Amino acid sequence: MRYTGPKNRIARQLGTDLGLKTPGTKAHARLLKKLNIAPGQHGVSSRKKLSERALQLREKQKLRMMFGLSETQFKNYFKKSSRKKGNTALYLCQFLERRLDNVLYRLGFAPTRAAARQLIAHKHIKVNNRPLNIPSYLVKIGDVITFADEKITEIPAVKQALENKDLIVPSWLKRENKVGRMVAEPSAELIEKQIHLRLVIEYYSR
Repeated sequence: MRYTGPKNRIARQLGTDLGLKTPGTKAHARLLKKLNIAPGQHGVSSRKKLSERALQLREKQKLRMMFGLSETQFKNYFKKSSRKKGNTALYLCQFLERRLDNVLYRLGFAPTRAAARQLIAHKHIKVNNRPLNIPSYLVKIGDVITFADEKITEIPAVKQALENKDLIVPSWLKRENKVGRMVAEPSAELIEKQIHLRLVIEYYSR
C-alpha cells in the first residue's frame, strides 16, 4: 500500500526532504528545522550503524516514498527496467520521472506529487487536449499537458505553485505559461542528487 502516515516523520526517519510538504508552509518549515533529528523520544542518540543491507533498503524507501508509490508499483517499475538492455538505474528513473503526477510536479503545476495526483484524479488535467485521470500515465515526448479549466489555476495551492519564481524546470520538459510539454527523455540527474541509485539496484538484485 502507498504510505499514508505522518509525512514529516517519514522524511525525518529517512533523513531527507522528500518533497511531501508544500514549500513555504509551516509544516515544511518545521521539517527543515528537525530534518537531521530522527523521530522518537531519543532521536539521533539511539541510532546504530546501518548494515549494507539496511543502507540499500533506506535508499529504496527514499525513492519509493519520494514518488508516493506502493511497494508493488515500485517493484514493477524495477522489473520493467531490468528487462531492458543497458543502464537499469537510468531506465528506472525514466519510468518514475515520466509519470504524469511527477511531470506536473516538475513543471510547477502542483506544489507536491500528492497534490498533482489529486488534480489528475479529478480530471483537472488534459494531455494532448484530452482529460486524463491516471496519475501513472507515462508521458511521451511531444505530449502537451494543460489544465482542463482556467479556474483550476486559481486554486490557492496551484496558483502559488505556478507563481514560484525559484522553480527550475528540467531540461527534458518545456513550460510556457500554463502549458507544459515533454521534449526529451528524462535523465537521472535530479534523482541522483538525493538517492544513491546503485544501492537501490543492489537491493533488488540480491
